Amino acid sequence: MKFKSSMLFVVLAAALTLTSCANMKKKGSEGSSTEGTSTDMSKDNGKNAGGVSLELNGDSDTNKAGALKTVYFDFNSAALSQDTKDALNNNAEFMKKNPSVKIQVEGHCDERGGVQFNLALGERRAKGVREYLQGQGVEAARVSTISLGKEKPVAFGHDEESWSKNRRANFVVTGK
Repeated sequence: MKFKSSMLFVVLAAALTLTSCANMKKKGSEGSSTEGTSTDMSKDNGKNAGGVSLELNGDSDTNKAGALKTVYFDFNSAALSQDTKDALNNNAEFMKKNPSVKIQVEGHCDERGGVQFNLALGERRAKGVREYLQGQGVEAARVSTISLGKEKPVAFGHDEESWSKNRRANFVVTGK
């Protein structure tokens, strides 16, 4: 009987130890996403002067890329509409006011079209955005591009409303 009680105690102690370690690791990883990457802009808990969240690896789709806003495209097009240019002008102003910020432009497409076609279209979209930002005075070294084609939608419907939300170029903060 004493052996069974001792064994039960050992098993319970091991279980509590493992649970405690797992909780410590979880708590440590939750708060570490922006810690250790602090710059002048992030000293105010990831907020810039306008009170907008600016997080390392934050993106414009989730409003965690400062004042940078996602831009949208027409079907099967990488052309910049006037609305897109207006948004990019605001994004360029934000970049010029925050010279330490570096971004990656992600080009996206809707679900229609083949994988290779959409990757190429997403690349044209991302590069067109980068070139426009450079034309507005943003240094080329601060802007990288990638195409994700149709692999990372934000809307999952199979209609024009969803497709229009997925035809986009969004911005990811890669340095601040």
